Amino acid sequence: MSVLSLIIKREFIAKVRNKSFIVMTFLSPLLFVGIAVFVAFLASIKADVKRIGIHDETGYFLKEFTNDESFTYHDLTTLNLNQIKDSLILESYEGVLYIPQVDSLPELVSKVQFISNESPSMDFIMDLEDVISQKITQDNYEKIGVDTVKLNQAQADVSIVLKKSTGEDTVKGLNEIKLFLGGAFGYLIMMFIVIYGNFVMRSVIEEKTNRIIEIIISSVKPFQLMLGKIIGNSLAGILQFFIWAVLGVVLFFIVTYVLGLEMGATSAASPEAIEAAQNSGLSEKLPLYLNEFLSLPLFTLLFSFVLYFVGGYFLYSSFYAAIGSAVDNETDSQQFLLPIILPLILGVYIGFFTVLNDPHGTIATVFSIFPLTSPIVMLMRIPFGVPLWQLVLSLVLLYATFFGVVWLAAKIYRVGILMYGKKPTWKELYKWMKY
Repeated sequence: MSVLSLIIKREFIAKVRNKSFIVMTFLSPLLFVGIAVFVAFLASIKADVKRIGIHDETGYFLKEFTNDESFTYHDLTTLNLNQIKDSLILESYEGVLYIPQVDSLPELVSKVQFISNESPSMDFIMDLEDVISQKITQDNYEKIGVDTVKLNQAQADVSIVLKKSTGEDTVKGLNEIKLFLGGAFGYLIMMFIVIYGNFVMRSVIEEKTNRIIEIIISSVKPFQLMLGKIIGNSLAGILQFFIWAVLGVVLFFIVTYVLGLEMGATSAASPEAIEAAQNSGLSEKLPLYLNEFLSLPLFTLLFSFVLYFVGGYFLYSSFYAAIGSAVDNETDSQQFLLPIILPLILGVYIGFFTVLNDPHGTIATVFSIFPLTSPIVMLMRIPFGVPLWQLVLSLVLLYATFFGVVWLAAKIYRVGILMYGKKPTWKELYKWMKY
């Protein structure tokens, strides 16, 4: 058996036998499912109904406010305004809407007040403003002799039908579905890189601190040791992810069908919302959404995910291994981690804010080819359709950069692994690469 395979085996066994690894492997799915069940339970509980007082001196608006599941409106017009402001009365209400007496309704545009002990939400205030403005607008129409019935009948509700150039029907929101699908894979890669890249760095720091590395390095080349750590930790991470996926599916099945809990958005959807969705014709469009989903390049996306997953992890783990070899503890590593994490964060932001609006634009294309951001941005672009040459070029540059970074990181690794008691600087790391 080769030296590299022995190192990979050693790293893999050391990681999977670690107590914290075993505990988190089997505890994490329980925590995730427990949180999901708890959130579903909270979503099923109706919020407390808030009492809103209305002091309407005009007498025009009281009937315009209707009670719902969240708010109930109560007439406080008979009470004096100073009595309403009294803390004992005000505390029993979420707030009081004060509409003063005016000569004409248009004067209310800037005179209506909402009195409360705590600041209300912006959405709630906007809803109140809509009700009052609609009533004032209707009054203005009547004053100038506009027939509001005919006006309402004259209003048009336009619904644009989307079609492909081939003549087939398509659906709205398809770009958001594509971005969500690609973004989920890209975000998963980023989380894997950050979590297991830190594992590689901690493993190097631990062996360096315990002086075990001095014995190992006498019979193993630094490059082989570094590459073995990267591959061994990645295999342990893949095993952990696989166990999480299996346990997660099993636990969700048990919770959903055995305990009878409804998970997801349907658990919180009211009968009115479901009926509105049916009336809007959404149920009729579900086959179209399904066809559009199946027509996406799913095989290309999954295959590319594996390639970018491996290439991206190996690339960044080389950085983490080099940093681990250069420092004596995790505290000293913080100054070097930010420049490594920044390209990943940049890739996420570019993906969500650029790919959606212009998936084939210059910015999205460049960063999907640039090796440090391509594992995230390219996966977000693939559902929109990417030319084969761009995909091949991106992968070639990614793996070429990986081999180049491994070569440079190995130079830092072979010097830094035997350096103790001194906090390195960027200048010293550059010197080590030249040795």
